[in-house]
Amino acid sequence: MKRIKYHAVVDSGLLDIFQTGIQRWYRQEGRDLPWRHTTDPYHILVSEILLHQTTVKTVEPVYRRFLERFPTVTDLANASLTEVKTITDPLGYKIRGQWLHQIAQAVVSQFSGVFPRTLEELLSLPGIGRYTAGAIMSFAFGYDAPILDTNVNRLIGRYFAIDYKDSSAETKHQLWSIAEAIVPSGQAREFNNALMDMGAMICTARKPKCLICPVAVGCAMLAEQPTRAAEERVQYRLRTE
Repeated sequence: MKRIKYHAVVDSGLLDIFQTGIQRWYRQEGRDLPWRHTTDPYHILVSEILLHQTTVKTVEPVYRRFLERFPTVTDLANASLTEVKTITDPLGYKIRGQWLHQIAQAVVSQFSGVFPRTLEELLSLPGIGRYTAGAIMSFAFGYDAPILDTNVNRLIGRYFAIDYKDSSAETKHQLWSIAEAIVPSGQAREFNNALMDMGAMICTARKPKCLICPVAVGCAMLAEQPTRAAEERVQYRLRTE
């Protein structure tokens, strides 16, 4: 399959530091999550929809319970919405149950129960945006598709000096361009998981752990704010003494 092109130009030196550092870190520190042990697109979909605005810790038991009750996309499509929401509504953000039900019905009715593999077809399903489509394409099918959730958005923005808090279409396009350009060919599954873990565990919204960041040497944010690293070192010493 062809890569999805957003036409970003990324400095090769910064790119190498970023790719190598993140993947090396992930292989040692990455989270062991149940949906990372499958390439079933249905399981990937369920995990991504359940994770909307919800923590991983909260989702894990619900993910297992959901798949025990609805083991296939056809089982989910044939269930009542009430049955689905009984499991999903306790997570909050109650639209997720409706999305899962509608997506399952669309996959069964429009694609004979087989998940589509193209960006265009995935985006045609109710409740699926560019991020979820990219997650299914990379995690289930191994395509070199980019992802850009809140954590990845922040990580890329800080490292490559983009105002990631700017919600304009131009900035979003720029972020998606870089997200596509940085995916190592044939390694999207591991790399995209690594991006999400880096954003969730190291490059956090508050008090990012710059001292132990594996890509700090190339980070534009640190280059622009040299005192941040020094402050982080002081805080680290205080925590460990």
